[in-house]
Amino acid sequence: MKGLVWIPGNEHDEKVNQYLDSINHAPYGSIAAISVGLFCVFTMAVLIGLF
Repeated sequence: MKGLVWIPGNEHDEKVNQYLDSINHAPYGSIAAISVGLFCVFTMAVLIGLF
């Protein structure tokens, strides 16, 4: 079995890091939109329940 050798600063590593930086982000906009939507639905349910 051939041993694995990692060489830092490799061109391939830079490409992999750029790819991961471009796709590996939390969807903060979607999380905020869903939170606001759930808050509105909850508020509407409470208001309808009062009348």
